[in-house]
Amino acid sequence: MPDSDSHAGHDHAGHDHTDHGHTDRGHAGHGHAGGHGHHHGTDFGRAFAIGVALNLAYVAAEVAWGLSAHSVALLADAGHNSGDVIGLGGAWLAAVLSRRGPSGAYTYGLRRSSILSALANAILLLVVTGGIAWEAVSRLISPEPTHGVVVMAVALGGMVVNAATAWLFLSGRKGDLNIRAAFQHMAADAGLAFGVAVAGGVIMLTGWTRLDPAVSLIISAVIVAGTWSLLRDAVKFSLDAIPPGIDPEAVAAYLRTLPDVCEVHDLHIWGLSTTETALTAHLVRPEGLADGPLLHRIAREVQERFGIGHATVQMETPETASDCALRPDHVV
Repeated sequence: MPDSDSHAGHDHAGHDHTDHGHTDRGHAGHGHAGGHGHHHGTDFGRAFAIGVALNLAYVAAEVAWGLSAHSVALLADAGHNSGDVIGLGGAWLAAVLSRRGPSGAYTYGLRRSSILSALANAILLLVVTGGIAWEAVSRLISPEPTHGVVVMAVALGGMVVNAATAWLFLSGRKGDLNIRAAFQHMAADAGLAFGVAVAGGVIMLTGWTRLDPAVSLIISAVIVAGTWSLLRDAVKFSLDAIPPGIDPEAVAAYLRTLPDVCEVHDLHIWGLSTTETALTAHLVRPEGLADGPLLHRIAREVQERFGIGHATVQMETPETASDCALRPDHVV
């Protein structure tokens, strides 16, 4: 009996490995088993729309008052919040695109749009922050008058806007990575806006104008620190790295403990999107065993144990596995 390339827990066709030195053992167990990980959560379209509108209005106010008050701290926070607008808009667009089904050109749909959105957002934030930091340094060298009352009032308004936006995503922060990131980002922004407001109050009382660019540099450093981890994770996802929180050795060990499995090779784990994970693997078992029940079990258990919702497993016999071109660990 020849080998099988069987998609555990999904109705998609398996990979064609006929050019790798072995044939396929008829597709067994293509039904859906348990939860298969294609969960997109609650539709937060309205929350995204309100959040974008609130932050866009606030950015316009910050730019106008920052220019009139000669406050680089307000301009720095406006640059940051413009990144929030772009980030929220990109996340919203990615959430819409990720719901599109597979097509002839995009057989996985457009799920990776969330990864591209995160990558673009990180790069843009770093560029904007670099420009603001440059201006802050020049203001430290040659300080300009700053209206502390205006800085404090506008920053307090930003704290309210950011806190309100964070509240919009409060209910979904535990079930969706993108929603949680939006919530945490906006909550952090509320704290940063509070810092700018404190700086405005101190300037109003003391007249120390260098405090404004100093605070803007601190804000820029916080933005870079947060954005750097976002950029790093986005690049990792773009390069098909194993998503955070998944131990590949634990996954391999689990597969090796399955009934009659004597070898596991060509194991790959990557993110289909920022919320969905895929797996492919070759399992070697004696010829003549029924594969269907085991495939359904794998689909269910990798979802329950590791959060991997899209598992594709190819069954091989010891005889044909020896001819598998993908058997060596260094071969992709």
